[in-house]
Amino acid sequence: MTSTPGLIIVAVLAVVLLLFLVMRTKLQAFIALLVVSLLVGLAVGMSPADIITTIEDGMGGTLGFIAVIIGLGAMFGEMLRVSGGAERLALTLMDKFGEKNISWALGLTGFIVSIPVFLDVALVILVPILYSLTQKTKKSLLYFGIPLMAGLAVTHSFIPPTPGPISVASLLGADLGWVILFGALAGLPAMILAGPVFGKYIANKIHVGVPEYMMEQMKEVDYDRELPSFGSVVSIILLPLILILVNTTADLVLAEESTVREVLTFIGHPFVALTVASLLTFYIFGYKRGYKKEEIQQITTKALEPAGIIILVTGAGGVFGEMLIQSGIGDILADAMKDANMPLIVFAFITATVVRIAQGSATVSMITAAGLVSPLLDSFNVSEPMLGLLVIAIASGATVVSHVNDSGFWLVNRYFGLTEKQTLKSWTVMETIIGLVGFGVALLLSLFV
Repeated sequence: MTSTPGLIIVAVLAVVLLLFLVMRTKLQAFIALLVVSLLVGLAVGMSPADIITTIEDGMGGTLGFIAVIIGLGAMFGEMLRVSGGAERLALTLMDKFGEKNISWALGLTGFIVSIPVFLDVALVILVPILYSLTQKTKKSLLYFGIPLMAGLAVTHSFIPPTPGPISVASLLGADLGWVILFGALAGLPAMILAGPVFGKYIANKIHVGVPEYMMEQMKEVDYDRELPSFGSVVSIILLPLILILVNTTADLVLAEESTVREVLTFIGHPFVALTVASLLTFYIFGYKRGYKKEEIQQITTKALEPAGIIILVTGAGGVFGEMLIQSGIGDILADAMKDANMPLIVFAFITATVVRIAQGSATVSMITAAGLVSPLLDSFNVSEPMLGLLVIAIASGATVVSHVNDSGFWLVNRYFGLTEKQTLKSWTVMETIIGLVGFGVALLLSLFV
């Protein structure tokens, strides 16, 4: 295989151009990443056989881990959604926090709910509660909506087992325990500043009530149905996270030959942790609440539909990263970064930000940025904790500046009855605060790991 710096630069420019022009939906992103990987291989002179082998290695190596995790996480979240777990969390936290601190309760609700449940699904579930609060208090819908959305957005981007951080962690080889820990450390201050603090400010600037076209949805909500207990919901959501964190801690504090370490490492592996949590969810929120086996199967099967395309996009991101490694472009980029004295964590954030602004989807932005960062790891002395911080830096860059090419922008625009200008002033600013605070915390922590 032969290559020249000029040819490599042309290949990189082709990568960037094609990604920016083509990636508008997740399906297009999957195709684009595969096409770009082929172009990179051809541009640097790889043989057709080497290109095919690289695609197989990149796809197989990535999906061997990611497909199981995303699939289990999707089924886990869907069962929780159907059972009414999200509503129980919101109602109980609002009751505990009191009327004066409802915005803080909603921020925490979003933070917890979005761990197992997709952001858009969680909003649809909880938006009737926002409407009721708005009608009762006569405050702007944004006073309640922004804190909830901030909580949802933070964990959607920062904390596994949501697809974005799971995918990035897989592509970079980061330990999920570190990702969870740093995601919480960066996510909580981001949620506070972008949620209750900014929400109070923007609600005084933009006053909106419940959209007329959404009134019918409120009538369809069954507020009298029996909901699961608050303790059971929180326990099930936190269980896999605690097991994974125990796994990471055991590796640090216990002897390598310790039997206890082997046991904790096994039960704390993401496969086992999520399998246990999923089975308990099926039993506690399914079987014990009167669902038949066939109904549980239908619910979990439906959950895999949106997960499928995310799994494919993540696999294509693995192909992209592997092609950059095998083509030698990763080494060229690493040398250029060293010459420019750019820290890897800054490059990760900037790359994710550029892709985010260009094509919109936070998840696709994370996967694409991780594909560009992963070939550089061998050229830098990157520790396990630092890999976790790189995941958060990429997640932060993929969160900022959500605008008209992001489906989340239009979701908020419709459910909150905002104009495009008002959505930019509220949702876009909120997302940018989350990303900047998250990156700031990750950058600060990188000085100590």
